[in-house]
Amino acid sequence: MSDTSFFTSKLEEAIGWARKYSIFQYPFVTACCGMEYMATACSHYAVDRFGAGLPRFSPRQADVLFVVGTISHKMAPVLKRVYEQMADPKWVVAFGVCTCTGGFYDNYATVMGIDTIIPVDVYIPGCPPRPEMVLDGLIKLQYKIQHQRTTGERVPSEPRPEIFER
Repeated sequence: MSDTSFFTSKLEEAIGWARKYSIFQYPFVTACCGMEYMATACSHYAVDRFGAGLPRFSPRQADVLFVVGTISHKMAPVLKRVYEQMADPKWVVAFGVCTCTGGFYDNYATVMGIDTIIPVDVYIPGCPPRPEMVLDGLIKLQYKIQHQRTTGERVPSEPRPEIFER
């Protein structure tokens, strides 16, 4: 009996390790942070070494949703539909202060943080975030991916950054 549990736990570790280096991202870019997001693809930052080099062009092929930029209330149902089209297991990265908290667009048309629409696993604050922050966010995401069990248990989401809470 103990041999079976040892084999199962080692298999889960191997699957977690392989999954954390095969991040298939779907970028949902709506605003100016998209320029910094694209900068992470250049050779200076090389997100390929984190396994996140090739974006997917359909949410059905992706397991990580990068939400980049301001989300209006009109775009919120579209974002939710994109999230629902992704297969499990799936993760969400909020890229930029507008995505995390609504940013300086504090008005009737802007969603004050995408965590009111979909669950967020990693926050990357900044206006716009530097590519180094993206790499830090990918490392946090890899940790969560590797430690998620195949039974579907998720590592608890980190709280919204305190300096941006309202």
